[in-house]
Amino acid sequence: MQAPPSEAILARLTALLPKRIDLSLGRIERLLAALGHPELHLPPVIHIAGTNGKGSTLAMLAAMLRASGRRVHRYISPHLVSFAERILLDDVPIDEDRLAEALARCERANAGEPITFFEITTAAAFLAMSEVPSDLVLLETGLGGRLDATNVVPRPRLVLISPLSLDPRAHLGATIAAIAGEKAGILKPGVPTIAGPQPPEAAEVLVARAATVGAPLLLHGRDWSVRPDDGGIEVTTPVATTRWPAPALAGVHQAENAGLAVMAAQALHELGLDAATIARGLREARWPARLQRLTRGPLPAALAPGSTLLLDGGHNPA
Repeated sequence: MQAPPSEAILARLTALLPKRIDLSLGRIERLLAALGHPELHLPPVIHIAGTNGKGSTLAMLAAMLRASGRRVHRYISPHLVSFAERILLDDVPIDEDRLAEALARCERANAGEPITFFEITTAAAFLAMSEVPSDLVLLETGLGGRLDATNVVPRPRLVLISPLSLDPRAHLGATIAAIAGEKAGILKPGVPTIAGPQPPEAAEVLVARAATVGAPLLLHGRDWSVRPDDGGIEVTTPVATTRWPAPALAGVHQAENAGLAVMAAQALHELGLDAATIARGLREARWPARLQRLTRGPLPAALAPGSTLLLDGGHNPA
């Protein structure tokens, strides 16, 4: 069976810069200019950075938006099985023809100049998402924030910061404060920001950065909180305490991500998401390989009776 055209293009793109990770914005800004600045023609963007929980938070928020009838694009990384999973158009993986076309256009516009794989594929995502109608784009940083290729969107509708921890030290710093400083680089003047539970040193950095750039900040533990409660979650703000169903995603840690998604949905005032829609999104969200129970296939079949097999992509102590 012949490989799809996108695979050959992706293979070529990996050779454009010998270093797999080289944080910079100059290369992608050059390419986006050559493409006609698709990042300026996106629907309203919700931009998220963090160490853990970015994908889970966006999966729940996307489910809430879909439950309200909205069309949602999502950009995530890495993928689980197929690269197409990284670019979700109306929450469906991009089809092969559109993916190959976007990648080919980026390859031609780049004209062999040095650029990282993540940078040029992010440009392809912006290109595809700018050309398919949608109500919102949910945009996940790849690594860091300040110099992440996604941080070229000049004014998102909303910024989210999921929980931070020491991962990965080699690229963002050896301390929580240093990592928080890089992640906080996606905060923008006047753009509302909501931060999930953070270590104290990270919270301090986020508060300082928000004050410096003039970003209104809702910080967990200061302005809002979430906790598991009687089979669900409880979200508290200065205005009210509300109770929500437990998220469909397994694990007690998902309560924090669910709380951040609830806060994000409520912050999108213009969409008027009601409580029933938000609750439905929590119950219907799916995000494979996050404490996913495997019940079919050779591995579950080989287990001893009464055993459970869970697949999880956890990659750091947090």
